[in-house]
Amino acid sequence: MFKFNFKELEIIVGDNKIYKIVDTIFESNIIDFLDFFSNQLIKDKKARNFPDLIALSFWCRKKNLEKFKQQFIKNEKRLGRGMIFHITPSNVPTNFFYSLIFGLIAGNTNIVRVPSNNFEQINIICKHLNKIIKHKKFQFASRLIKIIRYENTQIKITNFFSENCDMRIIWGGDDTINQVRQSKIQPHATDITFSDRYSFSVINSKKILSLNKKTLHLLGKKFYNDTYIMDQNACSSPHIIFWSGNQNDMKKASQIFWNHMKNEILTKYELPDVAIIDKFNKLCIDIATNNSLEKINIYNNKLHTVQLNKIDNQLDKKRGKWGYFYEYSLNNLAELSKAVNKRFQTMTYFGIKKSELSKLVILNKLEGIDRIVPIGESLSISLHWDGYDIIRSLSRSIVIK
Repeated sequence: MFKFNFKELEIIVGDNKIYKIVDTIFESNIIDFLDFFSNQLIKDKKARNFPDLIALSFWCRKKNLEKFKQQFIKNEKRLGRGMIFHITPSNVPTNFFYSLIFGLIAGNTNIVRVPSNNFEQINIICKHLNKIIKHKKFQFASRLIKIIRYENTQIKITNFFSENCDMRIIWGGDDTINQVRQSKIQPHATDITFSDRYSFSVINSKKILSLNKKTLHLLGKKFYNDTYIMDQNACSSPHIIFWSGNQNDMKKASQIFWNHMKNEILTKYELPDVAIIDKFNKLCIDIATNNSLEKINIYNNKLHTVQLNKIDNQLDKKRGKWGYFYEYSLNNLAELSKAVNKRFQTMTYFGIKKSELSKLVILNKLEGIDRIVPIGESLSISLHWDGYDIIRSLSRSIVIK
C-alpha cells in the first residue's frame, strides 16, 4: 500500500491510499458489486434523462456479466496484472466507467482519471459509487477503485501514477497518447491505447426502398442512437454513409432516409447554439476546400449532408459532428478497400449480407476495421474493442503443467 498527495488533484471516489490487489477474473463479488450499482443507477430519476446511463446500467447487470463469463475459456487460469492507470477521453461521459469495469472484472486495482469537463453523467455515477462502497458487503471495492480528476498540465501527477502502475489504458486522440507516453512506466508494465478512430455505415439502397413506415422508423431510431446521442463524438459513431447500389436507387434511398431522419431528430435532439455556428463554419470550409464535394443538402440546423463524388485514402479526415454527415454511392463494396486505413474502427450496416462484409475485410486484408455490427449497435461496447481482447490484455495467464 502507498499514498498519494497532490493539492492539484481532486479525489472523486475513494481515498488517497493505493492497494495493489490482484484477483482472478470475473470474481463473483465484483459481479455482485456491479449488479448492485446497475440497480441503483436505473432507479435514479436523473439518470433516466441520459440514454448512455440507461445503456450502462443494462450493460453491467449480473445477467450480462455472467454471459461474458460463460463465454470465457473455463479451463484458463488468469489473474489481474496489478494496478491499472486509466486515462479516459474528454468527449464521452460514460467511457471512464466502462474502462473501470474492464479493469475490475480482469482482476485489477484501478486508478481512473476522468475528464475535466463537468459531465452530469460522471457526477451521477460517482455519487452512486461513493454510496455503494460504504455498504458493508461492498467495502472491499474501496480498495480497488480510485476516481480522480486533474488538469493535463499536471505532468508530475501523470508521472507518479505511471511510475507505480502495472498497466496503462490510454483513451484519446493521438496528441493525448503521445503526451502520456512521455511519462515513463516500469519495465514490466505495458500500455493499451485506444486512439482516435474513424467509423462509417454501409446501407443497401434497394432495402431502404422496400421498407414500410414502421421498419423505416425503427431503422431511423437505431441510426439516431448511433450518432446523435453522442453528437457523433464516439469513435464508433459513423461520419459517412456509403450507399450500396446504382445511382438511381441511391438517390431515392438517400432522400427517403434523410427526410425520415429530419423528422426523427426534430423533437428529440437539442442542438447547442455553438453547434450551429460550428456546422456552418465546417460547411463553408467544405465548400472552399473539398474537391470531392458533389452536392450539399441542408435539411435543417440539426441535419446537413454532403454528397461526395469520390473517395480516397484521406477519407478519415472527413468528420462530422452534431448531425453533419458525408455520403457516397459505391460501385461495389471492394471500392472501400482503397479508403480504409488503420484509423478505421467500426462499420455499421443495413441490408448487407455478413458474408459480403467478411470478404471485404478478410480477402482484401484491410489494415483497418475492427468491428462490423448492425446499425443501432455502434455504441454497444464489448470485451473486444479496437482489436483488443480486453480481459486477456488486462490479465496474465497462469500455465500449470
